[in-house]
Amino acid sequence: MNKHFQYQSIAKATEGCYKEKGSTFLSFIFPLHDESEIKLILPKIKKEHPAARHICFAWRLGCTGDKFRSFDAGEPSGTAGKPIYNMLLSKQITFALLVVVRYFGGSKLGVPGLIHAYKSAAEDALSNSEIAIDFVKESFSLSFNFEALNKVMQVLKEQHIPYHSEAFNLHCTMQITVQKNQVELLLKQLNNIPSVLVTEINK
Repeated sequence: MNKHFQYQSIAKATEGCYKEKGSTFLSFIFPLHDESEIKLILPKIKKEHPAARHICFAWRLGCTGDKFRSFDAGEPSGTAGKPIYNMLLSKQITFALLVVVRYFGGSKLGVPGLIHAYKSAAEDALSNSEIAIDFVKESFSLSFNFEALNKVMQVLKEQHIPYHSEAFNLHCTMQITVQKNQVELLLKQLNNIPSVLVTEINK
């Protein structure tokens, strides 16, 4: 997998489980589009598991996983959220929320035991998941004279690039979203068409 052009997520929500010395660790992984979804999922998990001792989680967002967070939920620092996050990291999964719900079984596991338990529960949910591979994309705004319309449309058609938010008048504008591995060739072709101005849209 070319890390510059592709990234991995999960196709749908899945579950896992791990048991140790009477404690049960239920794991749940969810695909994410943005951070706002986390605020909807976590309260639902808490409502479904009111008797759980700890509800720990980690998430990653962004094509490179550059946005992330982990949470120990009262477990000793670094024994829950970090091992969950490290599983997302090791499997190169982003755009995902991984939650582990612990039902206490009466026996303390100690720091090494907790780390192993949360890691194992997280790993089980990931092993049950269907990996989805997607492409890193970039968005651009195109501006050009009407006379260039046919040539611009021909380039987009040849590379199977959809367009949106278009306005076709004497002066035309449109927005396109392109897989990163297509950008170099596309810009080369568009820059050869008179009057075409290409501007990257920063999100």
